[in-house]
Amino acid sequence: MRILRKISLLLAVVVGAFAMTACARTSKSNSWPRIEQQKKVVIGLDDSFVPMGFRAKSGKLVGYDIDLAKAVFKLYGIKCSFQTIDWSMKETELRNQTIDLIWNGYSVTPDREKQVLFSDDYLENHQVLVSKRAANIKSFADMKGKTLGAQSGSSGAADIDAQPAKLKNIIEKKQPVLYDTFNDAFIDLNAGRIQGLVIDEVYARYYVAHQQDPQSFRITDGSFPAESFAIGMRKSDTELDSKINSGLKTLKKNGQLAKIQKKWFGTTEQ
Repeated sequence: MRILRKISLLLAVVVGAFAMTACARTSKSNSWPRIEQQKKVVIGLDDSFVPMGFRAKSGKLVGYDIDLAKAVFKLYGIKCSFQTIDWSMKETELRNQTIDLIWNGYSVTPDREKQVLFSDDYLENHQVLVSKRAANIKSFADMKGKTLGAQSGSSGAADIDAQPAKLKNIIEKKQPVLYDTFNDAFIDLNAGRIQGLVIDEVYARYYVAHQQDPQSFRITDGSFPAESFAIGMRKSDTELDSKINSGLKTLKKNGQLAKIQKKWFGTTEQ
C-alpha cells in the first residue's frame, strides 16, 4: 500500500508538472517570461528557403535568418529551436502555440498584419519572375498562355491574386500551379512543366548563382511592390517584440548585422 501511495504521489507530481508546462505553452498572454525562464524560443520555418533558412548538404540548418535569430537571442542567453513547418499553415502554427515566431523571409503584408504582430523590418525583398532563357520570356506579358508556378501561402502567390492584370489573367487556366516548396517548383521549371516561377528575389538570385549554368536562367522584375522581411509573432507578445527590436538595433550598431549580410549576400547593403 505504501509503495502504491508513493507511485500515486509521483504520478500526481508528473501530471502536475506536465499541466503547468502545457498551460505555459498554451497561454495566450505574454510569452517572454516563459521563453526567458526556459532559455528557449521555438522558431517556425520552411527549411528549403535559400538563403534565409535551409538544409546544407550535411543536413545542418543554415542561412541568413538562422544566423540573425541566433545572434539576436544570444544577447539574452536564449537558445533558438528551429521547427520545420508547412509554410501555408504558418499562422495556424503560431496561433496554436506550436511555435513562438515565424522567422524565415516572412514578408509584411496587410493580410498578415491582421493575424500577427510584426517586428521592425530588417531586409527589403521583391517578387520576381524566374524562367529558362530558352523559353524567351523577357517580361510578364511573355507569360501569356504559359504555365506559371508559385509557392502556396507565399507573398508571391498573394501578389498574383492581388494584381491579376499582371499575370493571372494571361497565364494558362488563369491560375498558377502551387507548390509546397520552391525546390519542387524549380524541379518543374527545369523540366519544362512550368515556364515561369514567381519567387522572392533573395531566393531566386541565390539559387541561380549556385547552379551549374546560371546563364540558362532569366530573372525578370515585373514591378510588384517592394516588400519588407520581418519576424511574426502573436499579437499578445508585445514584450517579445520589444526584445527582438532592441536586439536588431544592437546588432546593427555593433556591426554584426552587416557581417551576416555580407556573409549571405556579399554586401552590407540590403
